[in-house]
Amino acid sequence: MAKATRRSPKRAAKKAPARKAAAKSVRKTVAKTVRKVAAKAKRTVASAKRKVAAMAKRKPAAKAARAPARKAMRPGARKTKRAAPGRHVPTPNLHGWITHTDITSADPAATKAWCQSVLGWKFMGSMPTPGGEYHLFAYSDKGGGGLQQTSGGQPPASTPFVHVDNAQAAFDKAVAAGAEIIESPRKVMEGVTTAVVRAPGGVVIGFAGP
Repeated sequence: MAKATRRSPKRAAKKAPARKAAAKSVRKTVAKTVRKVAAKAKRTVASAKRKVAAMAKRKPAAKAARAPARKAMRPGARKTKRAAPGRHVPTPNLHGWITHTDITSADPAATKAWCQSVLGWKFMGSMPTPGGEYHLFAYSDKGGGGLQQTSGGQPPASTPFVHVDNAQAAFDKAVAAGAEIIESPRKVMEGVTTAVVRAPGGVVIGFAGP
């Protein structure tokens, strides 16, 4: 068997300083690397903060720059007076025109299909009313009406509404000229008042206007 070798104390003492020097060198290298990594991370964070701050400053400026552009694209937007929600602005110069017709039908679906096919009327959806669905239609940009189911045993009928400059004045004039009152003037929405009379001969006529 091979004999175990034993290092001499003198030889071990000579190698100890070399090992300490090597360990110290390794520690220095590690510390230097850590400092470099930390410094780089610090610079990256600082750069990101600067970019975020710059973007935050640019956003208000961009909004301010776009605002005049939008205004320039719509030069007449502020000058045009729009009706408030729920308010109707009457079309001028239509006094005496039949601009709306109320139709009651025993079969609204069949009447609607017939009006579309034969008259070319365009139906634009419906709205709920106490008497049932009221189907709106138009035959031009200045006239249309509504179609509804008959109720209360009444026969199918149609009532033309004539556009007038003043619903109350037209109603008063009609009654004074011999018309029978069916429905006194009532405001149906801002800008629209309606009334219904029976003219001499039994003809039912409605008025609609301010």
